[in-house]
Amino acid sequence: MSSTSLETQAKPWEHNLISLGAIQLPPQTNENATFKEKYKPVHLSVLDYRKLRQEGFVKLEGLIPPEDIHDMSQHMDRVIQGLETAKGFPAIDPSMPVEERVARFSRVHNAHRVHPLHERFLLHPRILDALEQLNGPDILALQSMAFFKQPGQHGQGYHQDSYYIPILPNTLIAAWVAISEATEENGCLWFRVGSQFEPLYPRTENEFTHQSRGLEGVFDNDTASHEDTAVNQLTAVADRYPEVACPAKPGDVIFFHGNILHRSHANRSTRPRRAFASHYCDARSFVPWNLGERWEGMDEGRPANHYHILARGDSHLPFATPLFGTPCAALEERTPRLAGMQVEMPMADGDQLGKGPVRVAN
Repeated sequence: MSSTSLETQAKPWEHNLISLGAIQLPPQTNENATFKEKYKPVHLSVLDYRKLRQEGFVKLEGLIPPEDIHDMSQHMDRVIQGLETAKGFPAIDPSMPVEERVARFSRVHNAHRVHPLHERFLLHPRILDALEQLNGPDILALQSMAFFKQPGQHGQGYHQDSYYIPILPNTLIAAWVAISEATEENGCLWFRVGSQFEPLYPRTENEFTHQSRGLEGVFDNDTASHEDTAVNQLTAVADRYPEVACPAKPGDVIFFHGNILHRSHANRSTRPRRAFASHYCDARSFVPWNLGERWEGMDEGRPANHYHILARGDSHLPFATPLFGTPCAALEERTPRLAGMQVEMPMADGDQLGKGPVRVAN
């Protein structure tokens, strides 16, 4: 592990130390500084909120504007053509046969740390508006994936996202953006409705990070995401719930709970199924996870929150800032949140039901 350097942010965030750890981060720029200005606020309904909790997922149609979808789609074209790249992307030689270039790309993980467009999508204001209403005001942006899913490429078997991204307490939520149309033929998402109420089924070595390990009936799960239902141990759990397909049009965003069992099938069409998926949690949760890599303080039991971007709200824990200047809470001056009204519980006074005084906390 390389030596660690600490960067102190300018006021009023000087107390928020960012540990760069073993990750070699590119220089910070302001390339995305004006990204937020053109978007109108998103307002959801109680039905949207209830659907996420009752069924485990909710699809918001047309949440991302067509011009943004076009930008990401064009970027993905250029990446496959070898005309655009970034650290961590598979190497592409434009002279390669098309089939060989395409075969190299299934997905790209966490390019928000190396490419401004991926950071913009991770911190897209319309996604963050929805997350505030669905999952709470304090949002930590954790991870991103760009799915290329070329014709003939495999799907992913039953899994729970929280299996891979442990959060304590578990406040994980995903946002899956359709970049191209997702159909049953080309490998759209399938959900087991109601399975978000299941506990996590972890590996034994993840006992610390998964509270469900002590429950009777929770097994040592080492076959998550296996496409063969006869092999995947989660099939027996999934079969307790009805399964529904969730096709999506470009610009639709599917939000789903970290525990819900879901999968996708192979792309049996002649067109790619492209998507941008990202994960978030309550910014006040303890995050013992850093993209699968070690982090400073890991051996002492400290979290890796300082590697992840504060997207909205505030936190008493350290956090990172966006490398390409995408507007978010980490770059804003945050004022202390008013605690609000503290209302006394109703008190019985003889035969009368009264209540104590109401006071505002300072």
